Amino acid sequence: MKILGIESSCDETAAAIVENGTHLICSVVASSKEFHEKTGGIVPEVAARKQVEAIVPVVEACLNQFAEKEGFPTITEAIAHIDSIAITVGPGLVGSLIVGVAAAKALALAWNKPLVPVNHLVGHIYANFVENPVEIQFPAVALLVSGGHTDLVLLRGHGDFEYIGGTLDDAAGESFDKTARLLGLSNYLGGVLLSKKAAECSKNDLAGKLPRPMLAEDNFDFSFSGLKTAVKRLVELQNPPADQVACEFETAVVDVLVGKTIKAAKKYNTKSLLMGGGVAANTQLRTRLAAEAKILGVDFFVPPISLCTDNAVYIAATAYFINKAKDFDEVNADPSLGIMDLA
Repeated sequence: MKILGIESSCDETAAAIVENGTHLICSVVASSKEFHEKTGGIVPEVAARKQVEAIVPVVEACLNQFAEKEGFPTITEAIAHIDSIAITVGPGLVGSLIVGVAAAKALALAWNKPLVPVNHLVGHIYANFVENPVEIQFPAVALLVSGGHTDLVLLRGHGDFEYIGGTLDDAAGESFDKTARLLGLSNYLGGVLLSKKAAECSKNDLAGKLPRPMLAEDNFDFSFSGLKTAVKRLVELQNPPADQVACEFETAVVDVLVGKTIKAAKKYNTKSLLMGGGVAANTQLRTRLAAEAKILGVDFFVPPISLCTDNAVYIAATAYFINKAKDFDEVNADPSLGIMDLA
């Protein structure tokens, strides 16, 4: 089954075609990141306007790649070999979501194809199934960690999910970005730069100076707002080297994420550990969680870096696995969706 996925939940406009939920045929992504760098954050109206401009060229480019790779002589014939369309319906920016949903509805109607609504957060989890030669065993615990979300989810099977914990305030990725701004590393999406700065630290004299929020709590929830405040106070009172602050901050966040995830894996006696979301690209987090999973005897999976950030590949993959196709009139763009909606 070949599914065309469309993703427009934030500032990316993406389209991809995936076969049987695992084989990536083609993928196209357009971003308005450069516009948001000027303002130090995403302006929803700007993102939506840029997506209106990009949605048709992106889908067209994806179809052209599909036709070329599969050897179809015309776009019409390529479209005939698409079985359904998958579309992100939330969570996300409402204006951005509407652009993608409207385009997907129009294509589904024009091509007479089933339309599958997909939760963006669940999609991050299913990035683990794309081009993965190893069969992922259930039950599994998934750590979803991104700029807007930090969640732990128990997967008993495809579409059989249980939310077991998540952030009570700031997401891990948001904390990375705001701490990077506090240290003067970047005004926008500075998490990667913070990690690079942390890697420059040869000796962390601040080890243990920052809290590990909720690590000892008997639950699977997270809280990172207090950690940000602790960094601010540390910088104001002691003004330590930026590389040491970055190193201690990153280590504190990873300590919490790894500790909670491994505790969940033990409690639910899982066979697999999955990770997804933008922060899943963090090298220290990937390395340490993999090491802890090996000690526990649990298979660990994390997507390639290219599938950690927003794209349409995992949207198409999710649609195949959850198989929740609905009539196009039933698809909504609801920015308030949580990870358990349309799971």
